[in-house]
Amino acid sequence: MSRYQHLITDENRKWWTLGAMCLALFMVMLDNTVVNVALPSIQRDLDTSISGLEWIVNGYTLSFAVLLAVGGRIGDIFGRRKAFVFGVIIFTAASTTAGFAPSNFALVASRVLQGIGAAFMMPGTLSIITDAFPPSERGKAIGTWAGVSALALAVGPVLGGFLTEHVSWRSIFYINLPVGILAVMAALFVVRESRDTTVGRKVDYAGVGIATISLTSLVLALIEGNSWGWDSTAVISLIAVSIVSLVAFIVTENRVSAPIIEFSLFKSRNFIGSVVVAFIISFAMMGVFFFLALYMQNILGYSALEAGVRFLPTTLVIMVAAPISGRLADRIGPRWPIVVGMALIALSLYLFSQITDGTTFSDVLPSFIILGAGIGLTMSPMSTAAMNAVPKTKAGVASGVLSMFRMVGGTFGVAALGALFQSEAKDRLASNPDAALLSASDRSDFAHQLTGGAPHIDGVSAAQAKQLIPIGHDAFIYGLTHAMTLSVGVAVVGVLVAFLMIGDKAESIDEQTQEAAEIAEAASPVA
Repeated sequence: MSRYQHLITDENRKWWTLGAMCLALFMVMLDNTVVNVALPSIQRDLDTSISGLEWIVNGYTLSFAVLLAVGGRIGDIFGRRKAFVFGVIIFTAASTTAGFAPSNFALVASRVLQGIGAAFMMPGTLSIITDAFPPSERGKAIGTWAGVSALALAVGPVLGGFLTEHVSWRSIFYINLPVGILAVMAALFVVRESRDTTVGRKVDYAGVGIATISLTSLVLALIEGNSWGWDSTAVISLIAVSIVSLVAFIVTENRVSAPIIEFSLFKSRNFIGSVVVAFIISFAMMGVFFFLALYMQNILGYSALEAGVRFLPTTLVIMVAAPISGRLADRIGPRWPIVVGMALIALSLYLFSQITDGTTFSDVLPSFIILGAGIGLTMSPMSTAAMNAVPKTKAGVASGVLSMFRMVGGTFGVAALGALFQSEAKDRLASNPDAALLSASDRSDFAHQLTGGAPHIDGVSAAQAKQLIPIGHDAFIYGLTHAMTLSVGVAVVGVLVAFLMIGDKAESIDEQTQEAAEIAEAASPVA
């Protein structure tokens, strides 16, 4: 590679760096959306329930979320490029094992490993970009970063649908292999190493363990609440463990010398507002993508590829709007792009909540377009506001915290909306006189199978099974619209948070003061 080293100069290195980080980001975001359209095929092949499908999504997002702040902190301590390359290698290896998974458990385990790898990659992409670009150009750079993310969102459903339909759902994981190899080569070739010179090399293992227990307990309770019973000892115990662990985490982080989350970051209103918006937008977006992928295949009758193509209006609009909103944030500040973006997201979710048995894709097309505009307007300014509110030396941990809130929001979105969906669908079945041929136990099983398109019940004749299909569709749509209604309320909260917490102008630290501080920090001995 040294023969091409002359192509990289001090002037253009930052753009080469941006390209390398965008390549890795493309792989991570592609994996988010490429799986959604394959869920019905995975369900049929591995014979799993909606809870199993949720764990295929949440096994990834949960491990991703829990370790994001850790990945950012370790990058700050040991080197951001090292942490990034390590994450790419883990992610690529786990993608291979996911493709070979013989059971739902094995697939979830591989997805957990993918999440661990992504947790080291994702903070690196944003912190390395923040280190490479001055505050005045970060909006443009992060806008490009977000645009590439949207491109992956656009390609993911189509590519996933094509591979699922014409090859196998397993092939959606194998496509990460060549991209991962290229990402490692690009990082080693063009990215300069950087780290936080103000911290030592201690890792807050206690904080990592406690955070893992808290988040895992809560998500497990949300996912299994309907099947175990919300008043069951197991669910109540899990929620109690989550709350106690959260309190223990806050106490621990305020006492250790090198916490994985520095609460001093939350002194900035811009940073607080950004991470809350990050949680909310991911809560809404992941829930929408999860359920609408199932809706289009199981209710509207599209194939995996046809469903993937119908996500393009959303993702293409994001791809166009994200870079524009990044430049807009540089000029007018992040508040109003985020406020308008979150309002558009709330509007699109409201329109989705009006879906009925007679709704066609042309009826929901405006909702997809509005959703894309809202996400595109929000993502870049949100990231810019957060990263400009902290010193460059804290870019890794700040990026990790921001990304953690995004992934926790997505995990909670799928889990909470899934719980509401199952509860409402079960109630709808119970109130439908045509479902009287099913026992209470069979109705519960039927509700758990609704995402499979044609649920089956042992002992039910073929004629009765045919009669159950429209009943199942009705229950699915009933559960879906209630889940979307909850998302509307969450998105409206995001509008209020953006308006009240995020400033009109992008908050950033003066570059000269920052450079002087970094020189002083570099000259100081570090424990």
